Amino acid sequence: MGQTHCNTATHCNTLQHTAAHWNTLEHTATHCSTLQHTATPCNTLQHTATPCNTLQHTATHYNTLEHTGTHCNTLQHTAPHCNTLQHTATHCNTLQHTATHYNILQRTETHCNTLQHTAILRVIVVRRSVMV
Repeated sequence: MGQTHCNTATHCNTLQHTAAHWNTLEHTATHCSTLQHTATPCNTLQHTATPCNTLQHTATHYNTLEHTGTHCNTLQHTAPHCNTLQHTATHCNTLQHTATHYNILQRTETHCNTLQHTAILRVIVVRRSVMV
């Protein structure tokens, strides 16, 4: 009878150990189910994140293009102004060249007038000396 009691105690210990093991397995299974349940939305979010990253990359590219477009518009607006300034500079250079040419002509005219005046005075002097 003592042996039956030992066997029963051993059996009870085995059952208790098995029950503890099953509780651990059940707890682990519950935990796994929770993780699997959590993983599903994570997978969905990860799947959603990929197009979001693509959209973010596209938005960055669009912002770069928009910035470049603004820069091009500014250059396009500035180009006619630069052409006008270049045309004005050419015109100013022409006027400056003309003014220089005019000053030379004016000096030449003054010199010619002086020579003409001198020539007239010489003619007068020569005529007076011939008359005297």
